[in-house]
Amino acid sequence: MRTRWLWVKKNWKRLPHPFRWVIAATVGGSLVVLGLTGLVLPVIPGVPLLIAGFALLATEFTWAEVLLNRTKHHVTNAVNKVRKKK
Repeated sequence: MRTRWLWVKKNWKRLPHPFRWVIAATVGGSLVVLGLTGLVLPVIPGVPLLIAGFALLATEFTWAEVLLNRTKHHVTNAVNKVRKKK
């Protein structure tokens, strides 16, 4: 599994820009929609899907990179608050 991921990571930039854009927009957008759904439904893990979707979108879109950094910051703050209450 790791070797496949390394292959994808190494060859991602070799794809023509329109293909990368469409793949990132489609898969990343789907993960974000699933993540937002997961925030409402208890069955789907929402936050990990949101982070994965924003991470994929951030490979091609600057606005997604900003949202990814904000999401990571808020999740880190929430985790720290929960850990302090224990």
